[in-house]
Amino acid sequence: MSDNNERGLQSNKEDLSEWYSEILIKAGFIDFSPVGGFIVLLPPAMFIWDKVRDVMNKEMEGMQVKNAYFPLLIPESLLKKESEHFTGFTPEVAWVTQAGEQKLEERLAIRPTSETIMYTMYAKWVHGTSDLPLKLNQWNSVVRWETSSTRPFLRTKEFLWQEAHTAHATKQEALQQAVDAIALYEKVLRELLAIPVIKGVKSDKEKFKGAVFTYTLEAMMPDGKAIQMATSHMLGQNFSVPFEIEYVDEKGNKSYVWQTSWGISWRIIGAMVMMHGDDKGLVIPPRVAPTQIVIVPVVYRGKPDPTPEAEMLAQELSKVFRVGLDTRQDKTPGYKYNEWELKGVPLRIEIGPRDIEKGTVVFARRDTGQKEAVSRANVVQKAQELLDDIQNNLYAVAKKRLDEMTVRVDTLESLKDVVNSRKGFAVAGWCGERQCEDQIYEQTGATIRCVEEQNEGSCVICGKPARYKMYVSKAY
Repeated sequence: MSDNNERGLQSNKEDLSEWYSEILIKAGFIDFSPVGGFIVLLPPAMFIWDKVRDVMNKEMEGMQVKNAYFPLLIPESLLKKESEHFTGFTPEVAWVTQAGEQKLEERLAIRPTSETIMYTMYAKWVHGTSDLPLKLNQWNSVVRWETSSTRPFLRTKEFLWQEAHTAHATKQEALQQAVDAIALYEKVLRELLAIPVIKGVKSDKEKFKGAVFTYTLEAMMPDGKAIQMATSHMLGQNFSVPFEIEYVDEKGNKSYVWQTSWGISWRIIGAMVMMHGDDKGLVIPPRVAPTQIVIVPVVYRGKPDPTPEAEMLAQELSKVFRVGLDTRQDKTPGYKYNEWELKGVPLRIEIGPRDIEKGTVVFARRDTGQKEAVSRANVVQKAQELLDDIQNNLYAVAKKRLDEMTVRVDTLESLKDVVNSRKGFAVAGWCGERQCEDQIYEQTGATIRCVEEQNEGSCVICGKPARYKMYVSKAY
């Protein structure tokens, strides 16, 4: 019987989607609430989100972005101030219409995003150049009432996210802010979650409603479907005009501010699970792992008990790492190994009577399964080396897979083959016309995930000169 069957898991090679939903429950990441489309975030997953938040807060501090909080409920009249934005969110908005026995005079939207409520306040606060730039960020939850099937982290009716909103005196400052934001997200995904991405711009059809343009980071899952990881929107003056966010410069001239908004959601946790997991369970990158090292004393009847040595080792390692010690007496070592592998702990240390005699311990890597004997005197140094190597290896493996699943094509038939048979990103020329974009979806069921500027080649659909290099894929 395979390890996978012993765990009762669906193979992620056979059906990644089925494996994904199952592993989140079995590994203790989430549970389902009584309301469909809403999930309970359990401590291991919350730890990862908090780790991302801590790093993001430090990075944003260097960008002079400060945390704030704005109300959950937004009057309908505010949502309607920017028509394209309002139209884009209307189908997903959840409304509050009554408080107790009293019917409200105006419907209140449960926050689907915060542009409108924040920019109403920005208009009160911005008067002159000394008030700019204004850069505020929120860590909150939003509600978007998905009517299609939901999937934990990837598509839920409520989700945690980070949303930053900035206002600037000049267009150039805003453009630079949008660029800096997407670079920050790329760094966080690479250095914390070991997720490689394709960086580009959304097509007009796929961009954020109300934006001039949207930068995006797109990741490719092992089953050949893409996930949008983060976005940064150049809003121009599309919101500052209707919300009357104006400032007076030193010469007395009145101007509208230039704005950006940018965010990530807990979707990145779901992508991390899919990206690195295997048939044994989760594989969590060391830098965000709630438990980086688990120590398992291996007890043999009639032999000296290694538990006291394991406890001393745990104390020593805990000064540097996040360490777990499994001394349960009602579980076999094999059971414990399986459970900690299921939960994705990067490094396991086994210590038995013979190891104590030899002055060694056994290290077992979660990513490769390799084991090696390590001198007891070098445990801390070796643990750091291996955790760093695991972190780097997870990224390298994922990057190699992304490269292999990104295929340049020159014909529509080749594009169809990549997205439907080979699966992954099909890279091709695109003229930029909406009708060609629509035809791609009609013929393949795939969408343009992002584009890059290009002045060579021809459109794979109509044959006209290509304005863009497009990345096409099916997506979660």
